[in-house]
Amino acid sequence: MKEVTVKELKKMFDSKEDFQLIDIREDYEVEIATLGGEHIPMGDVMSQTERIAKDKKVVIHCRSGKRSAAVIQALETQMGFTNLYNLQGGILAYADQVDSGLTKY
Repeated sequence: MKEVTVKELKKMFDSKEDFQLIDIREDYEVEIATLGGEHIPMGDVMSQTERIAKDKKVVIHCRSGKRSAAVIQALETQMGFTNLYNLQGGILAYADQVDSGLTKY
């Protein structure tokens, strides 16, 4: 599985790289802290694959990187996606290494 680090994601934001960011956490988690991007809760991802770009890099994240890894594996195996990247360490790692202003939970 392909991954990006939180520092690589920050560089992607800063350079205005054309990519899609998808947050698969639950609604209540997004209310606590967010990196922006599109919100598709984990339970809805497989029924809403049309919302996921196929023509550019897609970074998928959750709280720690475990749920997003499972979602990516399912999308690659069942739907044939080849452009997905897991955010290593999730939003917790982003809060630790990039933006200490994000609320950790």
